[in-house]
Amino acid sequence: MTRKYFGTDGIRGRANTYPMTADVALKVAMATARVMKRGMDDADSSHSRVVIGKDTRLSCYMLEQAMTSGFLAMGMDVVLTGPIPTPAIAMLTRSLRADIGVVISASHNPFEDNGIKLFGHDGYKLPDTVEREIEEWIDNPRLMEQLPEPGQVGRASRMDDAVGRYVEFAKSSFPRKLNLSGLKIVVDCANGAAYRVAPMTLWELEAEVVVIGNTPNGKNINKECGATATQTLQKKVIEERADLGIALDGDADRLIMVNEKGERVDGDQLIALLATRLKDKGFLNHNAVVTTVMSNLGMERYLASKNVSMMRTAVGDRYVVEKMREGNYSLGGEQSGHIVLSHFGTTGDGLIAALQVLAIIKEQGKPASEVLHVFEPVPQILKNVRFDKESKPLEQKLVQDAIGEAETRLNGSGRLLVRPSGTEPVIRIMAEGDDAVMVETIVDNLCAVIGKA
Repeated sequence: MTRKYFGTDGIRGRANTYPMTADVALKVAMATARVMKRGMDDADSSHSRVVIGKDTRLSCYMLEQAMTSGFLAMGMDVVLTGPIPTPAIAMLTRSLRADIGVVISASHNPFEDNGIKLFGHDGYKLPDTVEREIEEWIDNPRLMEQLPEPGQVGRASRMDDAVGRYVEFAKSSFPRKLNLSGLKIVVDCANGAAYRVAPMTLWELEAEVVVIGNTPNGKNINKECGATATQTLQKKVIEERADLGIALDGDADRLIMVNEKGERVDGDQLIALLATRLKDKGFLNHNAVVTTVMSNLGMERYLASKNVSMMRTAVGDRYVVEKMREGNYSLGGEQSGHIVLSHFGTTGDGLIAALQVLAIIKEQGKPASEVLHVFEPVPQILKNVRFDKESKPLEQKLVQDAIGEAETRLNGSGRLLVRPSGTEPVIRIMAEGDDAVMVETIVDNLCAVIGKA
């Protein structure tokens, strides 16, 4: 079934442009409530509850109010947290025994975009089947039927201690026998949802903290900062002579790190490091890791040498989590920095993942450049080609023939992946293999062909 609203990570689009408009947000809230809330016929009974968090985009005010109105109209109480990381809403949904968790965020996208992510009462993102059911109600004329009586509409309240709760939760994941004293850490909060919680957590664990990207103004989220633009962080680590740097994205569910030399460290290296540590301690369930089709071939080879199997899913942390739940795996993630540790949470959590890596660095007492370089990556190139959604370039024979020719050239010595992004209108072309020149040629040729198409 082709979905009208939901993509690989909730609903996303340009703010104040269909479908990211106030009226659609209102209907999404009402449809979600109709599908998910527990029925309560007694007017004196406590209402069902939804927790709504957001990042720092200007449009979050508009969408937050619209969704709040939708849930209240369906008889649900709403708890508003203000700006807070996506994983914090997953945690709070469980902690507060809420029926639904909502995050208003477009993650790593620029401020002009926004999105809606939905969590169930268990703190997990909703499965495709539930999202499809919600979609069927969004444009259904019957959505407005059988609304609660005036005395049964919901109440809205603001949760003043949401940030403090999440900070304590994050700190509880760090080994009690350790602290971060002696480490100078630069943290880039991407002018996003973690601008308060990340520096606070690191400081309370006794690190010397230098903070950048912590002055959100509604329009500077992810702008030349954060996990998708680490150049400023890399320079700052060198300038401050820091031990390492931490980069989060707009909603803090991604983590990229920078070593003391100013070199960027992606999610693959961090996952490989965590997998090794968990296996050594007997906590890596089934001696397996769940990653996506984007993870580097060098990582797969390294894990195999450690007798750790690696399973690949489609791109998107929700698919990683689904696979982890199916097989009861303890570690999964993406090269882009989504890292899921099922012992601590139900979704990607940049701060929790950073704390686990920092614990390893403290235990080993070695420079970050040594600890974080776990395997030698195979040459891999990823490029994007922006496209008009109506053009459907991947369906054109010219493009299909070019992809087939590229796969023949690789001939088992590498991998090729060509796919549309689930979060923005671009085609992603990724190739990897031992021959760096051939890999680059293949990607450039495909970009040219797809660009013409």
